[in-house]
Formats: sequence, structure tokens, C-alpha cells
Amino acid sequence: MPSRRREKRPWWTALIVLVCTGVFVWEMLQPESTRSATLYGFGTVPSRLASAFSLGQALPIGRELLRLLSGIFVHVDFPHLLGNMVFVLIFGLSAERLLGSRRFVALYLICGALANLCGAIFYQGSEAVIVGSSGAVSAIVGAYITLFPNARLGLVIPLGLFMEWVRMPASILIGIWVLIQILFALAGPNLAAVAWPVHLAGFVSGVLFALLSRPAIAKRLRNS
Repeated sequence: MPSRRREKRPWWTALIVLVCTGVFVWEMLQPESTRSATLYGFGTVPSRLASAFSLGQALPIGRELLRLLSGIFVHVDFPHLLGNMVFVLIFGLSAERLLGSRRFVALYLICGALANLCGAIFYQGSEAVIVGSSGAVSAIVGAYITLFPNARLGLVIPLGLFMEWVRMPASILIGIWVLIQILFALAGPNLAAVAWPVHLAGFVSGVLFALLSRPAIAKRLRNS
């Protein structure tokens, strides 16, 4: 009788949370005077990225491309970190189980970097730094709704003095979230402190990644 392959635990999701939290603690342990330099050192600055490509030199371009990746592990403050990590845990655990560890890591890194690149293009010429895993997290959300279109999520709604727990289709909640991102993106660069185009680019790239991964997922499930 053939033995069934043991289901792998989604430990990469937990590892991402631990790494981002560890990097944030490291940031907070630095003197306040150097924290800004750390953000600019690891994050994407649109004007700096454009300058590197205009020079056409391999070293500056390579450094800026690496910052597209390193920036997804750096966060400005605790609410920034907490919000992203909650979304990683809510949507990442299920997405990793279905995608598999390697594809899930590729989703987080590739789509996160692409989202930061789109943000840099949208805010071209800006000297504000783009950091945080929001683009990568948005990609996870996009992949989740593509892989689990009929999923339902729990939601606590305040009703007067009482709190009511309800379950709603994930598509409705994520649809509201996407609509908010579009409205903020249309509001223009005055809201550049929060890179809404990065969120949208991450979400779209996550949807495409999940669609392209469907044949490989089906094959993996057949062989499990």
C-alpha cells in the first residue's frame, strides 16, 4: 500500500513574520538619529532608482534592484509592522499550504519587489522612501482570493454596546479593501506616505501569480 506524503506545515509564513519582526526590533535598537538612514539604506527611493538606471552602471543598478527586495522586510513603525503581519498570518497560512513553500516564497519576494518597482515608477522623481511588506502582503491577498474564491472570513461588527461575530465571503471583504486602495491611489501623490499604488500592484501580481500556478498546484496535489 503506497504511503501518503505527509502534509508540509506552512512554516515559511511564520518565518516571514519572525524575520520582519526581528528586523524591526533591530531598527528600534538603533539610535534614533540613524533610523532614517537605515530606512533609506534598505528601501526604494524612486529618484535614486531612476538615477541609477540613467547612469547605466551595473553596480548602482544592482544595488537598487536589491533594495526592491530588502525594503519588504523593513517597517517604519509598530502599527505598520503589525497590520502587515496580521494579513500575512490570515491569508499566508492557507496560501502556502496550497501553493507549496517554494512558490509561496517566490510569491512574496517576486511580487513584493515588482510592487515596489511599480510604486517607484508611479512616484518617479520622489525622494520619499518606499518600505514595508505591504506590496508583498497584497500579493498574498490577491493569490488567496484567486485560490479560494468561495472562502468565508470571520468579522467582528460593533452593534451598539455589543459585538457581533459574523462570517462574510472573503471576496466581499477583499473587494472593499481593493476599492479603498483605488480611491487612495486616485487621490494622488499627496498621500505618498502610504504607497497605495504599491498595494494595488502587489494585489494584481498576486492574482496573476496564482493563475499561472494553477497547473503546478494541480500536479502537486495529484502526486501528494
